[in-house]
Amino acid sequence: MPELMSFNPFDAVANLVATGGSILWGILVVSLTLWTLILERYWFFRRIYPRQVRAWEDAWNQRVERSSWFAHRIREAMISQANCQLKQTLPVIRTLITICPLMGLLGTVTGMISVFDVMALKGTSDARAMASGVFQATVPTMAGMVVALSGLYFNTRLGHVVRDETERLADVLRFHAQAQTRAG
Repeated sequence: MPELMSFNPFDAVANLVATGGSILWGILVVSLTLWTLILERYWFFRRIYPRQVRAWEDAWNQRVERSSWFAHRIREAMISQANCQLKQTLPVIRTLITICPLMGLLGTVTGMISVFDVMALKGTSDARAMASGVFQATVPTMAGMVVALSGLYFNTRLGHVVRDETERLADVLRFHAQAQTRAG
């Protein structure tokens, strides 16, 4: 029981990074960047975007004429601008998600090179050193895949939010345009 109380998660992570090799540090940097961008998008959706929608809606409602060809182009421009703002960092997020498994593969290659180095120096008699190299090869692969899969889930979720919010803005602006046309 005292062993469980002395468990330090920071030491465990530091030990894992040390055994995973230098590639794991790169995966850690990519992971921190990825999660910073994902959290930034959620912050944008919750805090900044609703204010922007209200501004577009107010601008649309202040228009006297909302049914001409020119008014429809302004509406499309507002929706397009919203879509661009919503998708702003999604390509970078997708790129970082793609990089993670490739970095894990690079870690696999470097770990296997260390296994081959052990085999070249000591032959196949030192199983402990070979197992250490195999472990060093699998840790970055696992880390890259975990980061990529979790990032892929949130990237898909963010894509759905972008689509829904774009449609919602289009509905809000269209609704007001139809109400004005009927009243006029």
